[in-house]
This record gives sequence, C-alpha cells and structure tokens, in this order.
Amino acid sequence: MNLKSDLDITNNHQQRHYDLDWLRVLAVLLLIYFHAATVFYQGELGEFYIRNNLLSPVLGWFIFFVHQWHMPLFFLISGAASWFSLQLRTPMQYVNERFKRLLIPFIFGTLVLVPPQVYYKLLTHHENIGSYLQFYPQFFNGIRPQGNFEWAHLWFVIYLFVISIVSLPLLLFFKQDMGRRWYSTIATFMKQPGAILLPALPLAMIEGAFRPKWFGFQNLYDDWANLLLYFCYFVYGLILCFDTRFKQTIVQHQRLVFFMAIVTMSIIFAIQVTEVLPVRGYSGEYILYQMLRGLNSWCWVTTILGLSQQYLSFTNSILQYTTLAAYPVFLLHQTVLVAISFYVVQWNLGIAAKFLIISTATVLVTNLFYEILIKRLNIPRFFFGLKPININK
Repeated sequence: MNLKSDLDITNNHQQRHYDLDWLRVLAVLLLIYFHAATVFYQGELGEFYIRNNLLSPVLGWFIFFVHQWHMPLFFLISGAASWFSLQLRTPMQYVNERFKRLLIPFIFGTLVLVPPQVYYKLLTHHENIGSYLQFYPQFFNGIRPQGNFEWAHLWFVIYLFVISIVSLPLLLFFKQDMGRRWYSTIATFMKQPGAILLPALPLAMIEGAFRPKWFGFQNLYDDWANLLLYFCYFVYGLILCFDTRFKQTIVQHQRLVFFMAIVTMSIIFAIQVTEVLPVRGYSGEYILYQMLRGLNSWCWVTTILGLSQQYLSFTNSILQYTTLAAYPVFLLHQTVLVAISFYVVQWNLGIAAKFLIISTATVLVTNLFYEILIKRLNIPRFFFGLKPININK
C-alpha cells in the first residue's frame, strides 16, 4: 500500500475522504494569499518579515477574518489524518511515521528554509549583515525576539508533532471498545438541537482564560493559549472521523452554525471598528471578547466542514496531484514569498498589483521547485516528509 504524507486522508475501509483532502489543499493555497496580504498589514497580529510602505485596510480585514478559523481548521484536519494514520500502523510505527513526516522536515526547514527569511527581514531594516553566507552563522545568535533564531511558519509542524505524540493515548483509547462506547454516546447526543455548538465551550474557555496572557507568540514552551486551543481542534478532528454520525450532525445543523458564524463575526468586526475593546488583560470585557472569538472560530470551522461535505466529496486529476504537493508547498512557500516580496515592495506599483504579483509568483515558483527539485528525487522527498519513490517499479 502506498502511504502518503502526514496530512493525507484515508479511512478504515481504505476509502478517501476527498472533502478533507480538498480542504487541506485549499487551506495551503489560502495560506499563500494570507501571507502575501501580511506584507501590507501591521496590527495586533504582528508584523511580517517584509512590509510595504503603504498598508491596505482591505487586506487587513481579510487577514483578521481568515485568522479566526484558518489554523484551527488545519489542526482539525491533522487530527483526522492522525486517526486514519493510526489505523494502518502499530503505535510504534505511528510514532516513527510522525518523526519522518514532521520532525525531520521541521529540523531541515529550520536550518535551511527559515534563515533566508530572517536574512531578508534584516536587510529591510538596512542592517549591515554582509552576504547570506556571512549572515548564516548569525542566525544562531540568540532566540527571537532577542536574537535571530526562530522557526517561522514551521511552528505549525513542531506543534503538530508534539500534539500528535501527546494525544497518542487518547487515539488508542478510541480504538478500544470502551472508547467506542463512550464516543457512541456522544455522537447520539450531538444530534440534539443546538448540541453542535457545545464543542465551542472548551474553546471559548481556553480563549478567555489564556489568551489575555498568551496572545500568540508560537514558541511552544510559553504559548498555552494556542497550544491548548489547537490540541482541542486536533482532538475534534479525530472524533469527527471516528463515527459518520458526527459528520451527519454537522450537515444537519449547517444553517444554524453558519448563522451563528455570521452573527458573532459581525459583533467582532463591530468591536474592532468602534475600537471599544479594552487593553489586553484580565478584564471582564476582554475575557468575554476572547470567548466570543472561540465560539466564532468553531462556527466557521464547522460551516466549512459542512460545505466541504456537500460540494467537495469528489476527486479529479487536480486533487490527485495537489494532495501530494500540498505539504512540500507549505514548507517552501513562505521562504519563496519573503524573497519575492523583498524585491516587489521596492517597485513603483499599487498595492493591488504588488499583492497579485507576490501571491501569483509564489504559487508558481513554489510549485516549480516542488516539480523540479522534490517530486522526483528521493533525498529531497525525505527532507520534505514524502515517502520515497520505488525505483524498482
């Protein structure tokens, strides 16, 4: 049997969950446009490696909206993938596969793909750091924000690795008879009116209790808001695929969760526009706002899952190609985007033109790298988390 990369989706009966495959591919593609938009953004979510002189309020709202649900969706899909992966492996094989698919690409990416991003960032600040070869040893001088060392967008990979290992006992529990009975009770209860919103309660509590202190610096060891939030979504992903009744419940209550997503997002937008949000801290108003964000995130993720089940449960040649390419593209895209952005922001063009050039060029160049340098060569495939090609075929 051919085993795909970490995020590939297969169920117990070896049938593809094409809706989840599509969501993963589209989420990676959206991430490219999201990061292209951050070149024209400055706000509470931080500052990107490259920043255009002129900023875009429209792209700022786009970033704010996508940020609400995009990474939670990633971790939910990853939870589903981990569940399916464990069905094909023993626990030790599962752990070994996590090392190959996640930890090795993370180490490789941190040493090879992240330093160019830091280099271009320092160049934008006109720091005298010499050539890239002269800079590279300086990459290890201290940890961000005091130093240069960081893991950039690869935080997702190391978080996923840790969460997928820590959650292994829970995965094994669901494979046992007791776990199946426990889940069956939950799946039956979730069919009750309004019960689809109950999984948002832990998310809202995490946001309210932890976000005021840990706003979102992804350093793993001191980022409890994100770590707990994404762990919940990861667990929701494996629960989603354990029993088809949960997916049926999502479709059944799709109108309700979509309505709630619109209402809560409108309130959040209104709070941002009117600037009535208090300073970050443990005030009642700020805690309620963060709890609202937790509810809104779940509503959007659930809405997207429902729509994907209705409209994306099919396959074609595009999906077959991009399913394998998605993970290497994710690993590569930000390095390519930062390099392209460094030069494009210096051109005398409008924001729309620069955004389209940066995003389109990143999609094309990243996929070109995958096609030429990764897809057909076993050594690069190993470092980018893909299974080797069987050269004996």
